[in-house]
Amino acid sequence: MNTFLELAETRYSVRHFSERQIEKEHLERILRAGQVAPTAANRQPQRIFVIQSEEAIDIIRKITPYAFNAPTVLLICADKNDAWVGKDGHNSAPIDAAIVITHMMLQAWDDGIGSCWVRGFDQNIITQTFNMPDHLEPIALLPIGYPSDKARHAKGWHDNRKPIEQTVQYL
Repeated sequence: MNTFLELAETRYSVRHFSERQIEKEHLERILRAGQVAPTAANRQPQRIFVIQSEEAIDIIRKITPYAFNAPTVLLICADKNDAWVGKDGHNSAPIDAAIVITHMMLQAWDDGIGSCWVRGFDQNIITQTFNMPDHLEPIALLPIGYPSDKARHAKGWHDNRKPIEQTVQYL
């Protein structure tokens, strides 16, 4: 990509993946992008589970239809015990995890790897299935992989942006 804005504008949610597994160096770069993402007070409360084994992929596909056929699914959680907490009691962990996810999606796209942010799952089932402690909150699944021939940019859906005047105000 030539510029960050071009990268961001061309990225779309991939819902059809090839069977080709992501090479280790690409996965490591994607995870590194998550590692360097900004988090409140640099507390880094994200916890990322890489789901690649056939058994784990089968489990995730039974939990949600939105894992699609991705060869890898990242389960991004927020560690509520390791996050910055504001004076008002607001815990930054879910927001920090969302920032991490965005960094990983954009790095993946820069490497030619598609992804799709997924929140279509029962958090309790994920927590129980993977035996997670109470302080870990599943935030999203990120199916990732190489787009298949069926993958396409949903024209009109992803490109449809509200006028900037509708979303931005100068005070």
